[in-house]
Amino acid sequence: MTQEQDIKNAVETMRRGGVILYPTDTVWGIGCDATNAEAVKRVYEIKQRDDSKALICLVDSDARLQRYVRNVPDVAWQLIDCQPEKPTTLVLDGAVNLAPNLIAEDGSIGIRITQEPFSHELCYRFQKAIVSTSANISGEPAAQNYRDISPAILEAVDYVCFSRRQEHKPHQPSSIIRLRPNGQVEIIRK
Repeated sequence: MTQEQDIKNAVETMRRGGVILYPTDTVWGIGCDATNAEAVKRVYEIKQRDDSKALICLVDSDARLQRYVRNVPDVAWQLIDCQPEKPTTLVLDGAVNLAPNLIAEDGSIGIRITQEPFSHELCYRFQKAIVSTSANISGEPAAQNYRDISPAILEAVDYVCFSRRQEHKPHQPSSIIRLRPNGQVEIIRK
């Protein structure tokens, strides 16, 4: 299967409200339409995770990021522009246009602009934010590669991407930086 067909299948699945398993710019992820509350609910159920623990989402561009955050602070753009090799998720206040059960109780959202070719193209073709949470049961180690994903997760999703399944190399979760409205910067995960 070509990467183009793989992305097309994943996009069609998410447009129907389905949940996918896909390679990201970090570890393998469970994903869905970040604006669909029922799909987001399924992701929480698959992970066996309390929905009070927020999920993050991926977007493909600055413009898409601005669609989901009311006011992106200047420091966020500076962090994005000088982003190190390691992907960085920003936790920003004023989340809008997303499924309510994706947004944290304080109104914030964890969001990352992905540069990795597959997940970037997937976000671009979907034209919306995509949930991105590690492909594991809550509390278990994140699936760095396809071969690390448990059968329970594989069976619970509607579509499993073919791209990068043969990859066997170390991957790490993203850094997470919380930007507060008062300008305070908090590093949650390096």
